[in-house]
Amino acid sequence: MFTAHHSLEDTTVTDEDKEAFREAMSGAKPLRADDRMPVEKPKPRPRARFGRADESAVLSESLEDDIDTIEHHSGGALRFHRQHVGRRIMRKLTRGGYSVQAEIDLHGMTLAEARPRLRDFIQYNAEQDRLCVRVVHGKGLGSGERGPVLKSAVNSWLRRWSNVIAFVSTRQVDGGTGAIYVLLQRD
Repeated sequence: MFTAHHSLEDTTVTDEDKEAFREAMSGAKPLRADDRMPVEKPKPRPRARFGRADESAVLSESLEDDIDTIEHHSGGALRFHRQHVGRRIMRKLTRGGYSVQAEIDLHGMTLAEARPRLRDFIQYNAEQDRLCVRVVHGKGLGSGERGPVLKSAVNSWLRRWSNVIAFVSTRQVDGGTGAIYVLLQRD
């Protein structure tokens, strides 16, 4: 995506612009300190009565288990494989044992933008004989009540494409449930 940025150096102020500004400002007078809008002091933030105790309990709980285990048991993890893909391969994929040879980040894309880009990415990498790629789809935290829209769509699309033989949510260090490792069928 290309975004044009303008700096002040790009803008030329003509004499005509200066004269128009002076004319517009001719009757303006500075405000006296008494006429200015009063500044309201910010209200103190509400504090939960048991906030610290609750935070401490959550922290203790989180330290008891590995973050990958927590995420994978939360129902947010994706997992798929074709019948001919064995347990050993899936275990290796889940542990991040394959070298990721390419990556695509779909964050912020609409479904209409993401589908063809992902399709082209998968097709191109399969043609290049790449075995493992990573797809970053996000966790859908910005989707509100609709849930993870892009994540669900990616899950559905990849299952339909024949050159995708397996995928799983990544390890936490590679994006957790916001990304997946994808195994491709070599052509």
